[in-house]
Amino acid sequence: MRRANLTTNRVFPLWLGLILLLSLSGCAEQSPRKMGCERCHLRIERVSASHPRCVSCHGGDPEASVATVAHKTMYGPKNPAAPEHWEKSCGACHQYQVGRMKANLMYTGTGMIKNTQLTWEGWDEQLYSSRGGEVIDPLGNRLTLKPVAELDNLSGELYRKFCSRCHVGQGTGDVYASSHGSGCAACHFPFNNDATYQGTDPVMRGKAPFSASHALEALPGNQVCARCHNRSGRIALSFQGLYDGNNSLVPTRNGSPGPVLLSGLRNAVHIAPDVHAQAGMDCIDCHTSRDLMGDGYAYQNMNLQTEISCEDCHGGARLPRYREIARESDEALRESRNYRIRMRPGMKMVQTAKGRSYSNVFYQDGTVYVLGKRSGKLFKSKVITGSAEHSIVGHGRMECYACHSRTVVQCYGCHTRYDKTVKGMDFIKGRETPGRFSETEDYRMLYPFPLALNQRGKVSTVTPGCQTFVTVVEPDGTASKNEYVARFKGKQQLRFAPFFSHNTGKRAVGCVECHGNPAFLGFGQHVVAGGDIYGTLICEQSADKPLDGFLTLQDGRVRAYSAITREHSRPLNGSEVRRTLAVNTCLVCHAKASDPIYRKELDYRALDDAVHRRLLARP
Repeated sequence: MRRANLTTNRVFPLWLGLILLLSLSGCAEQSPRKMGCERCHLRIERVSASHPRCVSCHGGDPEASVATVAHKTMYGPKNPAAPEHWEKSCGACHQYQVGRMKANLMYTGTGMIKNTQLTWEGWDEQLYSSRGGEVIDPLGNRLTLKPVAELDNLSGELYRKFCSRCHVGQGTGDVYASSHGSGCAACHFPFNNDATYQGTDPVMRGKAPFSASHALEALPGNQVCARCHNRSGRIALSFQGLYDGNNSLVPTRNGSPGPVLLSGLRNAVHIAPDVHAQAGMDCIDCHTSRDLMGDGYAYQNMNLQTEISCEDCHGGARLPRYREIARESDEALRESRNYRIRMRPGMKMVQTAKGRSYSNVFYQDGTVYVLGKRSGKLFKSKVITGSAEHSIVGHGRMECYACHSRTVVQCYGCHTRYDKTVKGMDFIKGRETPGRFSETEDYRMLYPFPLALNQRGKVSTVTPGCQTFVTVVEPDGTASKNEYVARFKGKQQLRFAPFFSHNTGKRAVGCVECHGNPAFLGFGQHVVAGGDIYGTLICEQSADKPLDGFLTLQDGRVRAYSAITREHSRPLNGSEVRRTLAVNTCLVCHAKASDPIYRKELDYRALDDAVHRRLLARP
């Protein structure tokens, strides 16, 4: 009996040592049936059926029994899909997609950096991006993008310390409801609000910053888009029917804050959602992969990369165009492999504004159908070509959303302060450097919204774009700029930019509203005094130039005092304003779009004929 006890005492420390070794290696549990990475990461979700081996994406040593050794050669322990690992991870199999991403505006930020330079310092004729690199422009020219880390001015600082938090060249894990990974993971491995892993692997559960699951999302949902598109134009909020115009935690209803908490301690109230969201459509049901991931060419403005338009599905001056699937390599066949319903050879795929095929929009039996990529639902698209409301002479150059936008977010008076006496985090350089940004605003509204000509020469909704008053505090505490308004086209002026709010409705803005309210034409909140129209929304830094408009009417003459940015864009001129307001005279009697007088150009001299003179003479 004594000998047996001695044997037991000798074996016990060996068993205890083995348990201690496994604990130090980072494994919570062991299973003899698990091999490689899964010896520690028990029950972790498979990325997908086409991604069977951990090391194909993560690298590392699957044979090592100690975590530190196994992880030593990994491609970034947290995110192998980050741009710095693309060539070894995602790009090893997905060269086509990674090649497109390298030129994609969501990754490069080239247009934003250039436009900020144009606002604050003037463009230095160099193109910058989040990380730099070689790209091809739409004309086939090779371009070298310099890394924004080398842009040593206010524009570079703004991108690195503000804008880079959303753009997918850089990940973020400490912003409630807005954190995301960098590179491919930003969309395909979504974060939850707290950026914590909530999957089935007990080793990783609750850790941050990590995606909510280890399973790949081939088709990102709306919340992925909302992680970034909840500021600036706020299109993800507007699409869902949310509005954060109450400015942080200011009470909004019965002394209480809004019902939805957003990043930055903002709260949102509910407004009418976009008609497509109301029907159950996702962002990706309209937007193609080329909109989101790029098409391989480097553009300098978002409107140039976006390839879709309302007319693609709804028609306009002409019916929607389509092309049959005739090749086995057709992109619609390949992209639809993850949809609930796959496209087939012979299907008539509707074309985008750039003449490429949608992978989920098709023409069948005289009807345009949109397939919900994630939901599998079929949505019928109403084609409006030839309808009375869309055949009014003079409306041919209207963007669809100029009439059908329910709301347009407008932030007026953006006061940006850059204080060099304190430090701020440079997210590109990965360290704190002197200088911190802060912002305040004067006023925000949704309706009415101004209209102007956009880069396509069409009448479009516009919103404040770079309407910024800049203050720069130097290290010694002096202000080198104080509420400075940037110069544009030779003079100091505020700016507006063409904008699609993603908050459309079936019912259009009323004819009388648009033709009878000068606010829609760019006069802002105003008073009419005889032949003059004066704006009334001013701030102390712009006493002579109202914030919410860009036109005044003085002695019957229209004058512009703020600019519309983007190439070929401008405010409506005097002749256009007078013609628009004159239509209101006809609308008093001819209120319906089906009225025959709108099938031809209006003849205002008809008001002088006998019939109209008699009608106008009535008391």
